[in-house]
Amino acid sequence: MATWALVTGAAKRIGLAIATQLHSEGYNIIIHYGNSADEATELKNKLNMLRDNSAQVIQADLADPSAVNKLAQDILSSNLPLSVLVNNASSFYPTPLGKTDFAQAQQLLTTNVLSPYRLAEQLSPVLSQHQGCIINMLDIHGKRPLKDHGLYSISKAALEMATLSLAQELAPNVRVNGVSPGAILWPEQSDPQSQQAVLSAIPLAKLGHPEDIAKLVSHLVSAPYISGQIIAVDGGRSAVGFTGA
Repeated sequence: MATWALVTGAAKRIGLAIATQLHSEGYNIIIHYGNSADEATELKNKLNMLRDNSAQVIQADLADPSAVNKLAQDILSSNLPLSVLVNNASSFYPTPLGKTDFAQAQQLLTTNVLSPYRLAEQLSPVLSQHQGCIINMLDIHGKRPLKDHGLYSISKAALEMATLSLAQELAPNVRVNGVSPGAILWPEQSDPQSQQAVLSAIPLAKLGHPEDIAKLVSHLVSAPYISGQIIAVDGGRSAVGFTGA
């Protein structure tokens, strides 16, 4: 019987690539979405056409603690053999110092740190039963902050520490690792000048692809002796320092 993987934010972008990759390797997929109902349903239908009853969708606002609790409880009560949790969903927007209110700060930190941590905590019993693993999607800006995105950078730094802590707390039955993408997909608000500045700072001199992330997630899922590791996928950018947006 195929085991299941929960991918948060699976309807679009990197989450879509991860869900598609894991499904191609035999996992059934729980497609979590926040607001992208149409895209999530489209992905579910596509995956179910490839393999019957191999995908389902579930909605939850990860900024709402009660919705996160319900998401975890619904999955536990379904008795699905869950063996993989990919905490991919994330909020990203500028929070310039002095121009950000508490509600924005709370939304970013809850979505990007507290909810992934709580999902890991609450789903750990079923993951443990299946010698499962957790992959947290981090960001290279969790180590070096992105200008005007202080709270986002803080949230990813905190999620990195949460990854290391969970790797310790959930061992030996659940492995926990983190993946830190660099320039994979441009943010919607980025401009050509800032894009060029980023590209000029990347030793490999090119943008990455969502599939680059998905392939690493796939490897970590199937690597039984890797835990507590943070791996950057950034074309070598973090090795030489940061310039640009």
